[in-house]
Amino acid sequence: MFFGAHLSSSGGIHKAVERAVDIGADAVQIFVQSPRAWRPTAHPAENVAKFRELKEAKLQGAVAHAIYLINVASDDPELWEKSATALDHTMRIGAELGLDAVIFHPGSHKGAEGGAASVADRIARACLRAIEAGGDDAPWLLLENAAGTGGTVGRNAEELALLVDAADEHPKLGVCLDSCHWYASGVDVTDTSAIDAELDVLDQAIGLDRLRAIHLNDSKMPLGSNKDRHDNIGEGLMGEELGHFVGHPKFQGLGAYLEVAGAGDGPRAEDITAARELHARWSR
Repeated sequence: MFFGAHLSSSGGIHKAVERAVDIGADAVQIFVQSPRAWRPTAHPAENVAKFRELKEAKLQGAVAHAIYLINVASDDPELWEKSATALDHTMRIGAELGLDAVIFHPGSHKGAEGGAASVADRIARACLRAIEAGGDDAPWLLLENAAGTGGTVGRNAEELALLVDAADEHPKLGVCLDSCHWYASGVDVTDTSAIDAELDVLDQAIGLDRLRAIHLNDSKMPLGSNKDRHDNIGEGLMGEELGHFVGHPKFQGLGAYLEVAGAGDGPRAEDITAARELHARWSR
């Protein structure tokens, strides 16, 4: 397992790689535009080239997280199109940067009758379009599990598998599992048997070869709260027991990306160290 962090690209997208190296991370996760705005960012060609050069020389992995506004589960045609366009853009930039994957939240069905099943085709259509937008060098597109708030889609292994199936099991469509989101949705990631049960469902439905990354976050909120509130490694309610997740044998070899606040400005060197030490104590 290697350890990365979600870091700012302020000052140029290549700066995120420099920041990852500075804190001792093995990998980096970025936004390719403001996460709370529709308007895409134009990245100068020299910054894109520098990102690729630094990434290939210094890191084991690099991924992007798509913007939070995306909801390709929506039945509003305008919102769906804006969401799909934003996802297309992220995949195109991901291909230019040579990223391993783009990770995104599928969105919410807003209480629609039939739940996730009723919107799976909409989500699948956006996924297939985005992968095509990435072209021959398209990174993997990863569906992230949801914390379960307000009709969000992908809260468990069954729903994630449903979406992959709806997209005809495209070979570049996969999954990213977030420890905090799983915990919030009711999957006790401090219990190896609970993790095993969810992974068995995922494996039987779509195969664990589609599991391409994990998000490693502690939680400020209790099990089953449906509230997505990340905490620093070892400082949240999971504490040492988060080791059941990071040390799980089926996650080894993957990139574990931290999305924690640190001291308020994002992951620090001590957060990467805490993650590595937790892994060392629990891996088997």
